[in-house]
Formats: sequence, structure tokens, C-alpha cells
Amino acid sequence: MKPRVIAVVWGLLVGAVLLISPFAVRDRLPDPMATHWGSSGVPDSAASLTGHVVTSVLIWAVTGGILVAVAAFGRGMTMRMYRACWWGLLFGMGVLMLGVNASTLAANLDVPDWRSALLPGWHVAAALGSALVAGAVCGYLGRGEPDEPSPGSQAPPRLRLEPGRRTVWVGHVSNPWLVVAGLASLAVTLVAVMLTVTGQASGGVVASLLPIGVIVLVVSLATMSLTVRVGGERVVIGFGPLGRPRRRIPLSKIDSAWSERVHPAQVGGWGFRGVPGSATIMLRGGECLVVRYRSGGRLTISVDDAERGASLINALIAERVNP
Repeated sequence: MKPRVIAVVWGLLVGAVLLISPFAVRDRLPDPMATHWGSSGVPDSAASLTGHVVTSVLIWAVTGGILVAVAAFGRGMTMRMYRACWWGLLFGMGVLMLGVNASTLAANLDVPDWRSALLPGWHVAAALGSALVAGAVCGYLGRGEPDEPSPGSQAPPRLRLEPGRRTVWVGHVSNPWLVVAGLASLAVTLVAVMLTVTGQASGGVVASLLPIGVIVLVVSLATMSLTVRVGGERVVIGFGPLGRPRRRIPLSKIDSAWSERVHPAQVGGWGFRGVPGSATIMLRGGECLVVRYRSGGRLTISVDDAERGASLINALIAERVNP
């Protein structure tokens, strides 16, 4: 059975329990009912039965919808680690939602008023513990077969260099959505300034929007495009339309390079992603340049014509070793 089918079935089952169980014991619940507790187990907020049900079902619907979308469209499901995380999140979050719902109903059951609905500490521990166990077990069982060997384990591509000639490769990539985000933030900021100048808005509007707009604009400019230059003794990565800031990687630190197709779902989304021993600069899914360091780490960069860039890197490294 396909993962998205299992996700839909499990999602409907959890949603049905969240929807039906509160109404099944509604005669034994106060109205309103306690829905949040402090660290001492004393309730500090309440909601109607309908409000509690709608909130629970909506949270689960959004969570389940995201996981179904990842299973349907995410290329990361081909990797063992991400399959394990996906299965763990799917069943772990479902069990957590069921546990929270059960503890909420149990605390409110047969009490005269929502302020009397005390929540024992072991309820929280049981809900969290059950979710962690379910997530760990389902993640382990759903991880599937080991991943296929990385292209880096195969012979890396190498370009033939002509003696006496200097060879340079430049790759470029841009993200149009970040361009749109930058322009939109600039437009919103300018409109807020104009409204303040004309007296149609208070200065507080600009004071609240201007920092946000500037931050979004700066981040968008720095990450909307990327240029990778290979030549001489280093690999240079330039960010933004001006190529600033820059990151320089000496060839002496690089072991090899290759081209690999990587998608945002495999690395946790767009932008700068990093885990120990592996970092990614993801502006768009698809062809990426992968650089493996002599220290064992690796850097993945989404860039066009990555295979040619990898070939030149390997050729320059070989030239350094055998001049």
C-alpha cells in the first residue's frame, strides 16, 4: 500500500476519533470545558465543546495534509532517513493528538465546573511517551531498504585540460519566488511610508512594517540568486545579484565533486540547510553541485550545469596532484 494511502486512512481514523469521542461523553462534560493547564495541573483557560473539537480536528487536518502532500510530491521519500522521519511524524503526531484529546476529556469528566478539572502530571508524560514510542517504532518499521549508492561513491567526472590554457567555469541559478518576495516587501514598505506622509496612517504603522520589510528585502537580495565560479586554486560562491557576500573554498580542501539531483524535500526545504558533516544551499530543486571535502564533509549547491563544474573541479585537483 502506498504511503499516501496509509496516511489518508490513518488521518481519517484519527480525525474521526477526535470528532466523535467528545460528543460521545458531552453529557458528562462541563460547558465550557478546561482546555489548557498550568505547570501545577490547574486549568487556566476554557473553551466550548465545539471549539475544542474544531481546534483539534483543524490542527490534525493541517498536519496530516502536509504529510500527505510530502508523500505525494516530495522526492525525499526515496531516501531512507526521510522515510523514517515521515512515518515517525505521521503516527507519532497522530498518537499525540489522540493522547491530548483523551487527557483533556478525562480531566473534564464529571466535574461541576471547568476550574475543577485538574490534570494529573502522569497524563502529560503518558501522552508524550506514547507519541515518542509510536513515532520511533513506526519510523523504524517504515524506513525501508537502504539508499542507493551516492554518485560520489562512483568514479567522479573529470574534464580534460589543455596544457598552458586557463580554464574557468561559471554556474548560475536564481529563485524567482525570492525576487517576488523582495519586491513585495519593498512595495509594502513604500506604501506604508506614503500613507504616513499623507496622514492616512500613523507613524506606528511604518515603525512596525519597516524593520520587517528591510529584513525580508535584505534576505531576498542575498538569496535570490547564486553564482559558482571554478578556476585557479579555488571555488568561489557568490550570493545575490552583486555576488556578495562570497565564500571561497580552496581546492586543497576538496577531495572530489560530482553532479546530483537533489530536491528541497530531501534537505528540509529551501535556503541554507545544514547538519553535521553535510550542508546545502538550496535555491531550487534539481541539478546540484556536490563537493566532498578531504575532512569527510560535503557541500551541496543548487546550480545549473553542475556536471561541467564538477568535472573541472576534479580535473584541477588531479592537476595539482600530478602537475
